[in-house]
Amino acid sequence: MGHRKAAAVLTLALAAVTTGLVPGATAKAAAPDDLDRFRHQPLKWTACKDAQLTESGAECATLKVPLDYARPQGRTLDLAISRIKATSPAKRRGILQTNPGGPGARGLTMPSDLRQKMSPKVAAAYDVIGMDARGVGESSALNCGLTRASWLRSAGKTRAGFDESWRLARNDAIACWSKYPDVLPYFTTRDTARDMDLVRSVLGERKTSFFGQSYGTFLGATYAQMFPGRVDRLVLDSSLDPVKYGMRMLQDMGPANERAIDDFARWAARNDAEYRLGATPAAVRAAIEGLVRRAEAKPIPIAGFQLDGYLLPYALFAFGSDEAENAQYAGALRQLLDAADGKPVDATPDLRELLTLMFHPQGTGADVDLSATLAVLCGDVAMPRDPEWYRKAIARARPTQPVFGPMHNGPTPCAFWKEKPREKPTKIDNSVPALQIQATGDTHTPYEEGLGMHRAMRGTHLVTVPVRVHTVYLSDHSPCAKKSVDDYLADGRLPARDMACGR
Repeated sequence: MGHRKAAAVLTLALAAVTTGLVPGATAKAAAPDDLDRFRHQPLKWTACKDAQLTESGAECATLKVPLDYARPQGRTLDLAISRIKATSPAKRRGILQTNPGGPGARGLTMPSDLRQKMSPKVAAAYDVIGMDARGVGESSALNCGLTRASWLRSAGKTRAGFDESWRLARNDAIACWSKYPDVLPYFTTRDTARDMDLVRSVLGERKTSFFGQSYGTFLGATYAQMFPGRVDRLVLDSSLDPVKYGMRMLQDMGPANERAIDDFARWAARNDAEYRLGATPAAVRAAIEGLVRRAEAKPIPIAGFQLDGYLLPYALFAFGSDEAENAQYAGALRQLLDAADGKPVDATPDLRELLTLMFHPQGTGADVDLSATLAVLCGDVAMPRDPEWYRKAIARARPTQPVFGPMHNGPTPCAFWKEKPREKPTKIDNSVPALQIQATGDTHTPYEEGLGMHRAMRGTHLVTVPVRVHTVYLSDHSPCAKKSVDDYLADGRLPARDMACGR
């Protein structure tokens, strides 16, 4: 799975509603001259702290941004950015800002990841810009002192299991508010979009292009809503539905992940001789559901950890997101089944890495990334506060979502967030031209969510990819979708109409 991918999974593929001011908003944007001292600050490009990032050709810099854009003379934050310059100054078009997702995913390495995939023509045209969003990584990172790497914990089947999920969610919220009571409301998608525009200005660009995946698609859509005249070319890879942002977005992941089990089960049944998970898809699914029940009754000892039925669904969620990793998924399941049977198991590196991130996030940085995730998600949108709401949602989902229903409908720390969002969500409703690519089997941003983005951003041209993967461009699944992105970024050519790529 790889450390970076495993960590990204733990920060989730969550998205955020648009930013910007709407009637009734509680904060006001600063007048243009109020930001002059930020726009004209000098940048000092140096070697990045990450040696591998520097070796990839990137350089890094830090700029100051206001904590509160309505009061730019007040407290400031550090914002870390990276850059890989265009390969041809003569063919350079401008900058391509990026966001890898989350919220809470670190973005400084994104230019390196993209440059490995993009065509030479695109590489010649853009300075690719990465950014650790406010509260993330090297950008005035939040660290609430959390003891877990994700709040996506199954509530299980018992009242005690639900009560424990409720308690843990409450503790996460209290931890963040106890440490950051004065600044927490300002770590939002709206303010990240404002930071993006300040980066554009500091870099001396009249317009910016943008590539966002997962949550980054919503950041891009938000920017287009706030600053439509400053958008050059916009690519949205694996989008969420802005209308559903919040609890409904999380709930949509449940059915998508149950479908992923069925898709994986068909593959595993064809490979039963190697993995012994079941000779039919039904048998494979029964083995997975049975493993969850067994872990609820008695935790599975593996790699020095005790994996119970409340955390096991999250491990399945992580392994099931990419059909190209079916073999790793099957191998992990075989080991978990053997461990549950009391057999000695030497966990694979992929499984050991994921378990370490889940059980010991403090040593990996996943706990810090989750702090930013909570700040942005809970600062953007309110969620239900009544425990009965969640219990009923879980009960409704359980019959058709036996593995993931109790996880994707369970309590979140946002249920205990001390303050309501300080700005109302901005409705995404524009016709800014954009290219959207979406996989039909996406487990983090389900295809129907992508269609919601397509409806909200009327200028998008949608490229559909019939695979199970989250974030298409950086995968190897669809040369067709990759070409559509490269053609658009290089020449501005959008497909004449919505299109579907073959396998």
